Amino acid sequence: MREAIRVSTVDLSGIAWRKSSRSGQDGSNGACVEVAVAGPAVAVRDSKEPAAGVLAFPAAGWAQLTGVLRDGVAASSV
Repeated sequence: MREAIRVSTVDLSGIAWRKSSRSGQDGSNGACVEVAVAGPAVAVRDSKEPAAGVLAFPAAGWAQLTGVLRDGVAASSV
């Protein structure tokens, strides 16, 4: 089992947030997500409410998740 990353141990200072291309230019579709690489983790937040909190995923886990979403492969077969 992979070790979880504690958000409190991820250095979020100075990271470059990138808005998801699915969020639209002005965020009008209501699904505004930003992601940033933060050392061994990928941080995710709601761009409409950035102070509301951040989720941090191990980089390998994030790559697996986005691969499943992109390729449409059922999670049970990964």
